[in-house]
Amino acid sequence: MSNNATLHTALNAEMDKLLGCIHCGLCMPACPTYTQLGNENDSPRGRIYLMRAVAEGRLDAGAASFGRHIDLCLGCRACETACPAGVRYGFLLEAAREEIWERETPARAGPQKTLLKLALRHIFPYPNRLRLVFALLRRLRGSSLLGLALETGLIRDVSPQAEFALSLLAATAPAQARPAAEEPPPVAEAEAPRVAVFTGCVMEGLFGHANAATARVLAANGSRLVPAPAQVCCGALHAHAGDLETARALARQNVDAFEAESASGAAVIINAAGCGALLKEYGELLKDDPDYALRARALGARVRDVTEYLAARGARRGAPLDERVTYDAPCHLYHAQRVTAAPQQVLSAIPGLDYAPLEGMEDCCGGAGTYNLSEPEMSEKLLADKMAKVKATGADVLVTANPGCHMQLGAGARLSGAGCRVAHVVEVLDESYRRAGFYDSGTEDSSSRRDG
Repeated sequence: MSNNATLHTALNAEMDKLLGCIHCGLCMPACPTYTQLGNENDSPRGRIYLMRAVAEGRLDAGAASFGRHIDLCLGCRACETACPAGVRYGFLLEAAREEIWERETPARAGPQKTLLKLALRHIFPYPNRLRLVFALLRRLRGSSLLGLALETGLIRDVSPQAEFALSLLAATAPAQARPAAEEPPPVAEAEAPRVAVFTGCVMEGLFGHANAATARVLAANGSRLVPAPAQVCCGALHAHAGDLETARALARQNVDAFEAESASGAAVIINAAGCGALLKEYGELLKDDPDYALRARALGARVRDVTEYLAARGARRGAPLDERVTYDAPCHLYHAQRVTAAPQQVLSAIPGLDYAPLEGMEDCCGGAGTYNLSEPEMSEKLLADKMAKVKATGADVLVTANPGCHMQLGAGARLSGAGCRVAHVVEVLDESYRRAGFYDSGTEDSSSRRDG
């Protein structure tokens, strides 16, 4: 027995989930790393076996082999969709990474992981610092220097990984210019459903245009937007990395923010799949906090992905768009939230749109938060598979519903010559609404909004 057995608190606490695995192996064909490597230690079943060994004190959580197999997991949760026993693998992965986070030294972590830890602890929890970082990134994104580095290919000769990182940043730029002052149409009806938009950190910092489109589309569908100004980063990147302490602290702040008078009782609408999955699971994250457990569960029950919300209400039909569109499903929307058909239903509200199904749309693109930077080799393989299938659709527009996926797919489209632009589902609907003139006047009544 390991003399560190008493330290394995995170995985010990999840023993019921560990014991839920019946070792049937049905998860293995769904696992991207197993299908690529064929190593059972890099499958959900194999990783659960390793986690149980740590929980029982038979394996040290600080062992390099344990950390390597856990690090290589994308956290896509496709195994949860495939699992007949309902094993909640995502929670197990986060607990395993918490074990590693608490023991890993900078020398073992390496420079990339150490920088990620510093950013997660000292930038993301502080809104002013985060705004400054994103302001600098937007300035770089709009600079001629970035365009020159990518267009000439000079950066590729220096570092292909640096070229990919810059391509990720370039992918965050809006595909189409919109008036800066364009506001959501006013919704005057007192009985209109109230919604509070979770703006997020990466979404607000780099995809502000998608947040603005979300607000306009919600208002055009008769929902009254209410503010939640005290909201902060959701904590998803922290949870996925194993920093559950910071994730819980951020979750508590968001519970308070969405209980405030302005947003109390309103549906919480989110357009980032990874953030949405965590917000819906705040009750599990804070289950041991007597002051927040029930409140966190209540907040999670109010959270809806924007496509989920619009599909349930029946999205208002817009003006025709003569484009061929395909959709790639973010893992944390499809597998974690189990929102599988709503994005396509929203796209069906656009007349004339030529929708081309994407083979393997539910398969991970390799983005997985910061995975594409920490595990570039595996990420590149998965992205290459994805872009080959995207090219086969002949799509003009590739839509998704998560910032990390958007960046990964945008970089892949550029580097592979796929010949398509990448957009959020809501941005395409927003363009259809703009062409229909829905933003020209706020005088439409609720029936025209619902039936138009």
